Amino acid sequence: MTDNLDPALIEPPSALQNHLGYEMTGWARDHARIELPLAPFLMNRQGLPHGGIHATLLDTAMGYAGCYTGDPQHPQMALTLSLTVNYLGQAQGTRLIAEARRTGGGKTTFFAEATVHDDTGALIATGTGVFRYRHRR
Repeated sequence: MTDNLDPALIEPPSALQNHLGYEMTGWARDHARIELPLAPFLMNRQGLPHGGIHATLLDTAMGYAGCYTGDPQHPQMALTLSLTVNYLGQAQGTRLIAEARRTGGGKTTFFAEATVHDDTGALIATGTGVFRYRHRR
């Protein structure tokens, strides 16, 4: 996936996105990248990023990976039907990076997989998901 992100395609942030502080840093057909700078309010009792943060990044990146249209006037939305997260390591860096790709699907559903690394390159989590397209507005 290229690092080019058409600014016209970036949607206004949701309330959750504003609260957590993640941003889309890559989006193309069948791919998406979401990044989150780590902050104290994202940590669990052990001082590590809460597992729900990893799940949120994986879910968000996979959803976007399947919803790229290339046309800001015709956005595509989806609902998560199933999400599986595998926690593999602990973040050592200052930023989490979720990379996702659409792996298949059809007219009404799609499948995706994703990884979360930190900015040191450590693999933190992987995920797979099944998503249902919503009817376009």
